[in-house]
Amino acid sequence: MPDAGLFQIIHSLKSLKKMVNINNCAVVILGASGDLAKRKLVPALEALYKQKRLCENSIFIGSGRSAFTDEDFRTHFDVDREFAKHIYYHQYTSGLKSFIASKGVFERIVFFFSLPPVAYGPMARELVAEGFGGESSVIIEKPFGYNYESAKKLDNELASCLKESQIYRIDHYLAKEAVQNIMVFRFANTLFNPVWNNSCIESIQISALEKEGIVERGTYFDNAGIIRDMIQNHLLQLLCILTMEPPVSLKADDIKAQKVSVLRTFRIEECYRYQYDGYLQEKDIRAGSKTETFAEMRLSINNFRWTGVPVYIRTGKALHRRGTEIGIQFKKIPNILFNEKGNLTANQIVFKIQPAEGIIMDIHSKIPGSDDQITRTNMNFCYRDSFGSAIPEAYQRLLFDVLRGDHTLFVSSAETEAAWKLVDGVLDKGDITRYAPGVVPESKLGIKWIDFEKYVSLCS
Repeated sequence: MPDAGLFQIIHSLKSLKKMVNINNCAVVILGASGDLAKRKLVPALEALYKQKRLCENSIFIGSGRSAFTDEDFRTHFDVDREFAKHIYYHQYTSGLKSFIASKGVFERIVFFFSLPPVAYGPMARELVAEGFGGESSVIIEKPFGYNYESAKKLDNELASCLKESQIYRIDHYLAKEAVQNIMVFRFANTLFNPVWNNSCIESIQISALEKEGIVERGTYFDNAGIIRDMIQNHLLQLLCILTMEPPVSLKADDIKAQKVSVLRTFRIEECYRYQYDGYLQEKDIRAGSKTETFAEMRLSINNFRWTGVPVYIRTGKALHRRGTEIGIQFKKIPNILFNEKGNLTANQIVFKIQPAEGIIMDIHSKIPGSDDQITRTNMNFCYRDSFGSAIPEAYQRLLFDVLRGDHTLFVSSAETEAAWKLVDGVLDKGDITRYAPGVVPESKLGIKWIDFEKYVSLCS
């Protein structure tokens, strides 16, 4: 029987907040001439506006060092004429408060820092000096620091002029529908709760592969590497959601408390770094760079639920395909009954996070017409097949949640600092092994990775 805490979770899931309209909001994009505003932010805001999630009084302001008229600025974006009327431009932050006031009275003012992380602290101080107070919130993008010390310094800078409740740290993986559904899968289905522990699960495997190399991000990536870029944030967040204890409720603080609690039990036991051939010839890469473009590691989780269950993570660039999957490898059944010869493989659950979202369960079934011949079959849940409509883009959900003051899908200072503390010991350490582009390097972890390739065509 599920415990009382699980029933409380299920009850909370039934009463999730509806996505009601947001009234009288102003969204200011600082660094608005950059690529992020054009590709992600403005299209997401337009989608919310067309869905009538944002009221007619909402305005969207670009701000930066360049000089534009409103009309000039609007031409940067491929939006319809009706939405474009709500877009304005203001150069620099000086006078920004009075500029916003001239457009109306707004209940919520949100600043999106589309800026280098080094500018986060100074920009927050500028906004406070300009007169913005508790009615305003700021959104910042990763990286939240370069290591534990720099992350703590950044948090202290922001805390000197803003409350934690005003700060929204984006990890766009948390807004992916397939990631949000992991909590529902775990806590709204009593079928899985009893087996989600070290008694039944042999290992957890997380694989995040990218087909492209570093593209035009050489300067950033060569100073970061794949551990900072993917593992410290996105993949550790996935692992937290997979392994945390049931929160008391679906309130943001309760969920974050459980994520921090399990995150502090993680230990990195092994870590190996790799670099694809040709990386040193990419644009803006330092001569002789030892930055890793692929990494794999084995972690342990040191608590009663998960002790003895290894976690394997691999992620990298310039590989044979793009895909993020989570594999739950169950323990084999005893050598009795249908498995007297020990040839039945263990059951698996695969969460397909992207690009084709779904959940696949590997089970054994009897072949029709046979006496006792067993074959491996799949039970598939595919988002597009089940729901039909297009899955919302992550930034739509994130921006909407900021406007309604919901921190659930954002990262707290405690989470990001705990994650940096975990990976600090392996950053920029160890030998670099070369690998050919388009090929996943041979694993040094001494394990057999789940064959995620065979699931690529499912839910595609």
